Amino acid sequence: MGVTAALIQMCSGDDPASNLSQAQDYLRQAATQGAQIALTPEVTNCVSTSAAHQARVLQHEEEDITLAGLRAEARSLGIWVLIGSLALKTDDPDGRFANRSFLIDPEGAIRARYDKIHMFDVQVSPTETYRESAGFRAGTAAVVAHTPLATLGLSICYDLRFAHLYRGLAQAGAEILTVPAAFSPITGAAHWEVLLRARAIETGCFVLAPAQTGRHGVTEGRGRSTHGHALAVAPWGEVLLDMGTAPGVGMVQLDLARLLDARDRVPALFHDRAFTPPTSPS
Repeated sequence: MGVTAALIQMCSGDDPASNLSQAQDYLRQAATQGAQIALTPEVTNCVSTSAAHQARVLQHEEEDITLAGLRAEARSLGIWVLIGSLALKTDDPDGRFANRSFLIDPEGAIRARYDKIHMFDVQVSPTETYRESAGFRAGTAAVVAHTPLATLGLSICYDLRFAHLYRGLAQAGAEILTVPAAFSPITGAAHWEVLLRARAIETGCFVLAPAQTGRHGVTEGRGRSTHGHALAVAPWGEVLLDMGTAPGVGMVQLDLARLLDARDRVPALFHDRAFTPPTSPS
């Protein structure tokens, strides 16, 4: 069984309406090229470092224009859409947002939701610091979604560094791991490809990683750049698609028989053994 997938690479700004128009155009291109499923990157709706701006332009899930628009587009085009993530308002007393991924079916229905579990609280250089947990609340549940195309295991960006999450998704039946991202250029150049390939090899899954790219235009707050290089990786670790740094649509064919072959050759996914954890040094 094969799956025709489209990775969408974007350079979203901080205006959700403009980003929605861009995403809709890319979805139409993907459908024209035969995509059965199209995947957008993390924070498709708004890339912003300003909490004040986010508070003004972000919406709750029920009112979010990007979610409504992409659901309508999926229905119009008759394709599956993985919205990599949307920044959304919540009812949390502390006012923090959710970073939430959505799987949309060809009827426009929401088939799965996933809130990013691991928050990017990192100083990657003397001039580049992120404290995602200051503005976003962490999710608590891993998510696997069954579709007629394949079974998907959902994740977002910084989750990529936590191998146990992906092992759990694969052992729960995931065949394709989705890793939409807005990766830092510094960590992206060093770690993005090697981590995606490692997650594919460790689990015997396909990995699809749509990405934000370039210098993001903002009307308020400091600007931000992202690494790009949306990737598709096969279960044996080969890179099937690298989109470089230009926004656009990249097509890839996934032969799910390769998943079974990889797992038959090295069945490490099923060789877990219980062990006593190490003790901390005194």
